Amino acid sequence: MLVDVLGSVGIAAFAASGALIGVRKRLDLFGVCVVGITTGIGGGIIRDLLLGIHPPTSLDQWPNIAVALASSLLVFVAHPAMSRVRRGVLIFDAFGMGLFASTGATIALDTGGSSLAACLIGATTAVAGGVIRDVLVNEVPLLLRRDLYAVPALLGSTTVAAVVGFGWPVNIGLIAGTVIATGLRLLALWRRWNLPIARRLPAED
Repeated sequence: MLVDVLGSVGIAAFAASGALIGVRKRLDLFGVCVVGITTGIGGGIIRDLLLGIHPPTSLDQWPNIAVALASSLLVFVAHPAMSRVRRGVLIFDAFGMGLFASTGATIALDTGGSSLAACLIGATTAVAGGVIRDVLVNEVPLLLRRDLYAVPALLGSTTVAAVVGFGWPVNIGLIAGTVIATGLRLLALWRRWNLPIARRLPAED
C-alpha cells in the first residue's frame, strides 16, 4: 500500500535528520543511531498510543526499526558529502514531517477516527519525532520556534481528511497532503517565513 511506502520513506527521512543532529553534536556511532532511530519511529509510536494500537507498530514490526537504523548508518558514513549539515537536517525534517502528517491522518481514518481526529493525530505524528529528537540533544524544539512547522503539518493532515471526506481515493489525499505540508515547510525555509511574536516585549536580561 502507498501509505506503507510513504511511511517507510518518512521514517528514513526523520531518522536521517536525527542522525545528522547526532553527527553535529559529535556523538559516537551508538549515539547517532539512538537519536536517528528514536526520531524515525517516535512519531509513529505516539500516533499508535493515541489510537490505542498496542504494541505500537514500530516496536512490533522490525522493518520500521531496520529502515531507521539503515538511514542512520548511511548518514554516519556519508555525512562528509553533505555541504551543510544544518541545511540537511532541515530538508530531511521537512520531508519527514510532510510524510508523517499525511500517513498519520490516513491511519487515524483507517482505524475509525473522525476527520477532526485525523487532522490532529496526523499533525501530532508529524511533529512528535522532531520534538523527541531536539529534546534528546538538548535543543529548543523546532515546534516552539518561530519557524512555520506545526502549521504545514496541520494543513497536510487536514488535506487528507478533506479528500477522504469528499469521497475521493485516499491515495490522492496522501500525495496531496504530503506535497502541501512538505512544500509549505520548504517554501517557508527558503523565504524565511515565520509566525509573529508579541510586540513591545521588554529587553532580555
